[in-house]
Amino acid sequence: MKLFQRLLVAPAALGLLAPIAANAAELNINGVSDYSASSEEVKSISQFSDVYPTDWAYQALTNLAERHGCAVASPTGSITRYEAAALLNTCLSEVAQVNEEERRLISEFAPELAVIKGRIDGLEARIGEFEAGQFSTTTKLTGKTYFVLGAVTTDKDGGEDEATTLNYTTQLNLNTSFSGRDLLYTRIKTGNFVKGETFSNKKTNTYLAASNQNDNGLKVDKIWYQFPVGDNLTFWVGPRIENYYMLASAPSIYKPVLKAFALGGNGATYGSSTDGGFGAAWTQSVDDRTQPRFAVSTNYVSKGATKADNEISAKDGAGGLLTNAQSKWLSKVEYGSNRWQVSGAVSVNHCSKVDGSDSCKVWTDYYSTEKGKSRTGDTTAYALRAYWMPEETGAIPAIQLGYDVASVDDDGVTGSTEETSQWMIGLMWKDAFIDGNRAGVAFGARQYATDIVGGADDPADDNFVWEAYYDIKVSDNITVTPAIFGGTDTYNGASDNSDDVFGGLVQTTFKF
Repeated sequence: MKLFQRLLVAPAALGLLAPIAANAAELNINGVSDYSASSEEVKSISQFSDVYPTDWAYQALTNLAERHGCAVASPTGSITRYEAAALLNTCLSEVAQVNEEERRLISEFAPELAVIKGRIDGLEARIGEFEAGQFSTTTKLTGKTYFVLGAVTTDKDGGEDEATTLNYTTQLNLNTSFSGRDLLYTRIKTGNFVKGETFSNKKTNTYLAASNQNDNGLKVDKIWYQFPVGDNLTFWVGPRIENYYMLASAPSIYKPVLKAFALGGNGATYGSSTDGGFGAAWTQSVDDRTQPRFAVSTNYVSKGATKADNEISAKDGAGGLLTNAQSKWLSKVEYGSNRWQVSGAVSVNHCSKVDGSDSCKVWTDYYSTEKGKSRTGDTTAYALRAYWMPEETGAIPAIQLGYDVASVDDDGVTGSTEETSQWMIGLMWKDAFIDGNRAGVAFGARQYATDIVGGADDPADDNFVWEAYYDIKVSDNITVTPAIFGGTDTYNGASDNSDDVFGGLVQTTFKF
């Protein structure tokens, strides 16, 4: 009862924290050079026809706003080309990688985008040709801040453990382009979530997607460089990057509250860590993103990337980017359009052993039981993902499916895990009850052991986890999200019997 009393006052409390107004961000776009070649003279904004719901560009803009969750209001009727260009410019300022449909939109609205970027004398402007290197010293800054007020009750060692906390995370995204098509991305984070506590606990499945463990320190969280080669290839390299950032497209469209439900199940195949790595992706060319296309991605990340042999710790294995440190090689094949996709992925996880122990570590912690993440050798994991979005909002939700299996080189150690399995289903309703709001529900089973040397069973083989939330769009830049979540037999560890959990929170997101 105390948990619900605290949560009832949470929306009012966080409402007092919201600012009266947000500053408008400076207009910018990563792909300016794509339209810079246009020498068409713009005489008046009114010379352009409106964009109607039946036009391909209208649907593409709607999909763009939903896909990236950018801080704009999706169009609800016919809009001018200038309004369409402004929406496109704002959305792409928050995007690390531009896909084919987005490049086509940039080309379509090139004159209007040039007016936005150029000097405007009233409604008239004369745009000259941009040089490819113009953006070599230009960096676009965007950011997010999360306030999280909530409580969690866990069944721990036969008793109950309840906690209510108020935490924050601030994230700054720096995007620099030297040619208009490449990107140097830097993400800086800070926050005060505590590792292993209320909303930063992997064992109890209460680790939030908005969480961090920076202890109020400002740290470079991600940094990488990506560049295209021709029209179909993209390459990545960076000292702080994760495997799933180096994919032609994300395997999941579900927007989670808990980090476990990211990527269609953040466990055996896609579970990753921020370290040094590199990757490449090939995407088939199509005339329209509504048409299905193939894409293939492959990438590699290693904990040994920044360490010499004599500097690596025992738990991480040997040092060096390409040596046998804890590492993951992930490859994905996908087929689909902007509304649906099916994909298959395989990851080879090298296990780093601690000296004098049979156990070793791989990146599976966010969506795993104790036996599910237990390893005595390398792991090969396979993932199937599928998603579908309806053409129009309504009672029919967007659907996300995920299923993984993994095989472990166990060396025959009695009690060690040989095979694992996990699954996840996510549902989302766009414009739920009120235009601009969104509802989401996800549930599934964390990665658990399906085969153990010696015939034992995973005590958490019937585990079940879930979440439900509702995004309330207060303004283009502020969203308030009440959410509840829970699970049974979430971990079943020998030293920490935090098996059942229930929690609730109110998360306020500020975009700037």
